[in-house]
Amino acid sequence: MSLESLTRSSQNWIAVASAEHVRLGRAQGFMQVCHGKAAPLRRLQEGDRVAYYSPNTTFQGKDRLQAFTAIGQVRAEAPYAVDMGGGFCPFRRNVDWLIAREAPIQPLVEQLDFSSGRRNWGYKLRFGLFGVSAEDMDRIARAMGVLLR
Repeated sequence: MSLESLTRSSQNWIAVASAEHVRLGRAQGFMQVCHGKAAPLRRLQEGDRVAYYSPNTTFQGKDRLQAFTAIGQVRAEAPYAVDMGGGFCPFRRNVDWLIAREAPIQPLVEQLDFSSGRRNWGYKLRFGLFGVSAEDMDRIARAMGVLLR
């Protein structure tokens, strides 16, 4: 861990992607958000905690999953571009993913600060990446069978 990451407190983030994309990133140790944009990934710092929410199983699929599908900690490396062919070069960020089970969001909606008491709780998820409280991240981690610290 770098000195900079030790002098600031870790942030907590929710990223949004289909479960199939999350599983690929988890298997290869990276995250990618907002259709591969670099700017959102630059907001993350080494040691930050991130959980993925997957509204569906497949990209652009009609199958509703509505579950947290991965949780981990951001590594020190800066975002980097990967040439996927056809002119598509998305940016990625390396993450140490934890062994965790998927957790449906519905039982947590009234417990999470970002969604509790909000009729349109899913609105924030449209941003693709947003910050949450440490308490929310801890609740999500517990639902996924992980103890963070």
